[in-house]
Amino acid sequence: MKNDFIPYQQALDIIAQNAMRMETVSLPITAAGGAVLDEDLVADRDFPPFDRVTMDGIAICYKSYANGQRAFPISAIAAAGAPQSTLADPTQCIEIMTGAMMPHHADTVIPYEYIIIENGVATLGAISILEQQNIHFKASDVKAGAVLVRAGVVLSSAEINIAAAVGKANIKVKKMPKAVIISTGDELVDVHQTPAVHQIRRSNVYGIKNTLAEWGISADLAHLKDEKESILQKIKELLAVYDFFVITGGVSKGKYDFLPQVLEELGVEKHFHKIQQRPGKPFWFGTSANNKRIFALPGNPVSSFVCLYAYVKYWLQTSLGVAQEMVTVILDQEVHFQPHLIYFLEAKIHFHSSGKLIAAPIKGNGSGDFANLLHADGFLILPQEQSHFKKGAAYPFIAYKKIGPLL
Repeated sequence: MKNDFIPYQQALDIIAQNAMRMETVSLPITAAGGAVLDEDLVADRDFPPFDRVTMDGIAICYKSYANGQRAFPISAIAAAGAPQSTLADPTQCIEIMTGAMMPHHADTVIPYEYIIIENGVATLGAISILEQQNIHFKASDVKAGAVLVRAGVVLSSAEINIAAAVGKANIKVKKMPKAVIISTGDELVDVHQTPAVHQIRRSNVYGIKNTLAEWGISADLAHLKDEKESILQKIKELLAVYDFFVITGGVSKGKYDFLPQVLEELGVEKHFHKIQQRPGKPFWFGTSANNKRIFALPGNPVSSFVCLYAYVKYWLQTSLGVAQEMVTVILDQEVHFQPHLIYFLEAKIHFHSSGKLIAAPIKGNGSGDFANLLHADGFLILPQEQSHFKKGAAYPFIAYKKIGPLL
């Protein structure tokens, strides 16, 4: 590709064109939460499967009530989970519990609070009742054979409930790629070490690892020193093991940024190297000869976060066939940004009394200011063709935190 410095939308298009086909695996229902469903969940019987009583009380024949009867001798008791009973005498009633099958020849349920039971007789108070009240009728929710959940949905508790209801002890889901997160640079030491004055702890990889875990991917960690031959040998070994690479640092124009050259020597096809954006311009994406996907992110934490959430997540969702929806928020102040680049601006989100999401921009000290990520909830996406962004205008927003107490 002659022009590596490409626009945001073109980068998304290239990433979508290089989505990975995920295999299908079967997981126990207890382990499937958060995975992407790879089969339709189909009702194996009617929902509910029988005329189900919805209140504790008595089951009667409404015709007897309509004829003026108000006292009903109790002929039996029907509990939830018991076989269907029969009201043999329409002038009598059956005492019945919530969840029980509606008895044969009975068609109306009267709750306990509207009756008095003495000496085996249930007497109605001064109330008006409706025929067929307090019954959840067979197949009124779903008929057998209906598709309840389509493939491509991320399994939440609601879908797990449905899977259990239709007897899916094991669920077919998309198999996540085997992933590795690689940090680069001699200046980095691990989290348990005390850095020298000229060193820093390798923090990016732990944030990325946690993010991938939130997306359902378990990833291993690796580190590369700034030495070309050792980088080449290590990546060559990793390409034989892993499907999906997230690398931080080593992709810019520095004297020790060997990654682009090493990846080329290993036969990895480069799809792009730089994007017309701030922050996160030096972002490399490619595909190896053995069909592995390599995302090489900038080393600066804010840039790394932008590329992870704007592009790597997009690739993953596209590969999984998960529907993608962009949230829009309202800017609470004017913003000026002169460079002809798409601008990922950190912002804090709050709810207006109208229910709209309001974004307050947070300007930090550049792409290395990872502490500033604590104060924001995500990034506004301010379009490249503008330099003046008005207060009250709506713009797309990528969240990396939950917004508010519930979302």
